[in-house]
Amino acid sequence: MVRSVLCYGDSNTFGTATVDRPDGRYGPDERWPGVLRNALGAGWLVIEEGLGGRTTVSDDPVEGADKNGRAYLYPCLRSHRPLDVVAIMLGTNDLKHRFGKTAWDIAEGVGVLVTLVKTSGAGRNEGVPEILVISPPPMLRELPLHAELFRGGYEKSLELAGYYKALAERLGVRFFDAGSVMTSSKIDGFHLDPEAHAALGKAVATEVGKIL
Repeated sequence: MVRSVLCYGDSNTFGTATVDRPDGRYGPDERWPGVLRNALGAGWLVIEEGLGGRTTVSDDPVEGADKNGRAYLYPCLRSHRPLDVVAIMLGTNDLKHRFGKTAWDIAEGVGVLVTLVKTSGAGRNEGVPEILVISPPPMLRELPLHAELFRGGYEKSLELAGYYKALAERLGVRFFDAGSVMTSSKIDGFHLDPEAHAALGKAVATEVGKIL
């Protein structure tokens, strides 16, 4: 039996590159879901569902309604079922100043997504897949290219892991702090360098190994 992991996230799951790469995207084996796939080995299917600008539950008034992570999650789950694990790493885009969210608000948005997964029937035999909530690494204080876009975001980003952990405990799902194994890139302050993708993919493989 082939087991499956859905990686649901934003540009850091898509693999937006901080160094020169074709089309500005890391290659399949560089992106953290690809590192995860190689670490898990044969018998695993890793499904990459990353979209730049994706939020937890909000339409973006500037970038578009398609950035709402809640709107796409249900059809995504149903189209890829049966799923054994759903890993969700979202929240960085919710830090944009125009949304005016607190770190608590962002975590609660992740909670909405967790509940949606639980009620989707996307697991084996229409059951509930294992759910891994991943808090994104804090952004850096210095954002060379997007300081105004994320004004006030640095301080909030430092609080996300604590709120995500509490949320995961409350909802009875797994939690991992991405910031415990890597940091955001100095290039722009919130995307990931190749080394960070490698560290995250290997760490998530270890977490998945604890589940199944």
